[in-house]
Amino acid sequence: MHSQSALDPEVGRELYQLAQELYPICRSITGEGVRRTLKRIGDLVPLTVHEVRSGTQVLDWSVPLEWNIRDAWIATTGGRRVVDLRDSNLHVVSYSRPVRARLGRNELDAHLHSLPDRPDWIPYRTTYYADTWGFCVTERQRAALDDAEYDVCIDATLEPGSLTYGEVVLPGNESGEVLLSAHVCHPSLANDNLSGIVTLVGVIQHLVRKPRRYTYRILFAPGTIGALTWLATHEADVHKIVHGLVVSCLGDSGTFTYKQSRQEAAEIDRVVEHVLRHSAPGHRVRRFSPDGYDERQYCSPGFDMPVGRLTRTPNGEYPEYHTSADNLDLIRPDALAESVDIVVTVLEVLDENRTLVNQSPKGEPQLGRRGLYRTLGGLPDSPVLEQAIRWTLNLSDGRHSLLDIAERSALSFHVVRAAACLLTDHGLLAGQLGPVR
Repeated sequence: MHSQSALDPEVGRELYQLAQELYPICRSITGEGVRRTLKRIGDLVPLTVHEVRSGTQVLDWSVPLEWNIRDAWIATTGGRRVVDLRDSNLHVVSYSRPVRARLGRNELDAHLHSLPDRPDWIPYRTTYYADTWGFCVTERQRAALDDAEYDVCIDATLEPGSLTYGEVVLPGNESGEVLLSAHVCHPSLANDNLSGIVTLVGVIQHLVRKPRRYTYRILFAPGTIGALTWLATHEADVHKIVHGLVVSCLGDSGTFTYKQSRQEAAEIDRVVEHVLRHSAPGHRVRRFSPDGYDERQYCSPGFDMPVGRLTRTPNGEYPEYHTSADNLDLIRPDALAESVDIVVTVLEVLDENRTLVNQSPKGEPQLGRRGLYRTLGGLPDSPVLEQAIRWTLNLSDGRHSLLDIAERSALSFHVVRAAACLLTDHGLLAGQLGPVR
């Protein structure tokens, strides 16, 4: 059950090209890398950029100092760079304090991070809330450091500034809001989380062209501290969020995995599971746990928002995760296009789910004389549509939504909705259906 807009390969190609553009940017939880990323997103969708000053109290946290990096290297005493930020922005531990020093080999080793079991990969490491520094190198680079001394330089600033996040708000006809969220704090990591960023860009480009029941609020924010900052500055408004989805790791070849909200039976949980059941063979559904991405902030007990998380292979469960091997070769245009299609389909079901009332509930109404029985042979899946008509008539008692009917009948939501449209057109159902999308 894909969305009614067919899966378009050109969407995947365009989103992959966007990922290629954003991949080289050195992002962190604050700084110019985030701003450059949001500026490019803003060229494509109606994005508003917000700045929150360092030191601002946000719930139990405070906005950190702003970090920016210009250059970094490890060099021989003769000046030859053996580790260079220009080769990979993963080479420096994110948020490393500035340093310029000559160190003995053993002293330097205490500041190095590598992966002995993956000798050609650079790990991704951070030190956001600790006053320290470090370099990430391949195991082969580390083994080749056999001089007695090395010069190290991290040309960075760590000073009062601000945290930057982007927000797209697309007004709808009702007051309820749907929250979509992706983190923008990772440097050159393609699946985690450029794939989430570009997937949301594709979703927004679809939404702006369509009628909307709900207001859509899409966040591009640094992980953890960005979500906390948004929650702290919107605490009076979070009750408006009726459905939500965190997205990440959506560009690899893995099957879809959905992590339920803390509520576990929220409408978003039911809708995503329904869509995946009809669209994504081999998908997995997991119960909520208080780890992962920003769903753990939105689902913290003081907010308990109905926000789940959609990935393909989840974070930490593919070998390339948080390493230089999470590069543009790991993500695929067709996977990005399918991810956009799945999210769009979920949003369509949320938008179109209604509760209707059978206007002829005593016995079955005569369908034949209304052209609704055995006259649909020319339509695709006409036996399935007839089945959907019977289910929709029987369960449209003012207590069951179209989603309830789809789940109970094991039919796809869009088939049930098509049946509801026919029955409404013939006066057999009463209620307000949304516009055909």
